[in-house]
Amino acid sequence: MERLKDLIVELTKKEMKVRYKRSYLGYLWSLLNPLTLALIFFFAFKVVMKVGIDDYPLFLIAGLFPWQFLSNSINTSVMAFVSNASLIKKTSFPREAIIYSVILSELIHFMLSLPVIVVFLLIYGGFPTWQWLPGLAVLIAAQSLMISGAALAAASVNLFFRDLERITSILLNLLFYATPIVYSMRIMPEGTGKMMLLNPLAPLILSYQQLFLEGALNVEYSAIAALWGIFFFVCGRLVYTRLEWRLAEAL
Repeated sequence: MERLKDLIVELTKKEMKVRYKRSYLGYLWSLLNPLTLALIFFFAFKVVMKVGIDDYPLFLIAGLFPWQFLSNSINTSVMAFVSNASLIKKTSFPREAIIYSVILSELIHFMLSLPVIVVFLLIYGGFPTWQWLPGLAVLIAAQSLMISGAALAAASVNLFFRDLERITSILLNLLFYATPIVYSMRIMPEGTGKMMLLNPLAPLILSYQQLFLEGALNVEYSAIAALWGIFFFVCGRLVYTRLEWRLAEAL
C-alpha cells in the first residue's frame, strides 16, 4: 500500500509537469474553461431566455467546477493506459496508479478553484460557513470514488474497444445536460424531480450547489451520492481486476 501511495504521488508530479510544460498561464487554464462556459450559459439562459434563477453566475460555477473535476478525470483516464503503453509493457507495477494519479491531479485543480467560488460568493453577499469543511470532505470522497470506478473501467475496456473513447465523450455531454448544472431543479416540471435523482450525478451536484450557495450540507443527497460512489468504485474495480492481466497484451 505504501508503495502504491508513493507511486501515485510521483506519477501525479509527472502529470502536472507534462501538463504545464512551456505553458505561460499554467493553472489558470483550468479556470478559464469553466469560467468561459459559465459566461456562455449566463448569456444563453439569463440574458436571452431570462431563466428565473437568483445569482445565476454563482449558481453556474457551483456546478461547473465539480463537473470539470469529473469530466476531465474520465476523459483523460480513458486513454491513460494507451498513453502509458511503453511504461506498462516494460515495468511491473500496480497499473491502477496511473488512473489514480490522473484523478489526483484533477482533484488538485478542483481544490485550487475553490477560492474562485469564494470570490463569487463574496460578490453576491455570501460567505463560506464552517460546514464547508466536513461537507467538502464528504462530497469529494464520494465524487472521487465515483470517478475512480468509472475511470478504471473505462481505461481498461478502452484497450479492447477503442471506440469507447468517443462514446465516453458523447455520454459525458449527454450526462452534463441531464444534470441540474445550468438549470435548477425548481424549474423542472412536477414529478420529474424524483426521476432526475436516478442520475448518479444529480444528488452530488445538488449537494455541492447547496453547500456553496447556502452553506449547508444536504444529508440525504450527499448520502445518495456516497452510495453511488461506492457502487461505481466496486464495479470499476471488478472490471479492472478482470482485465488487468491482459493490459500489456492488449497494448
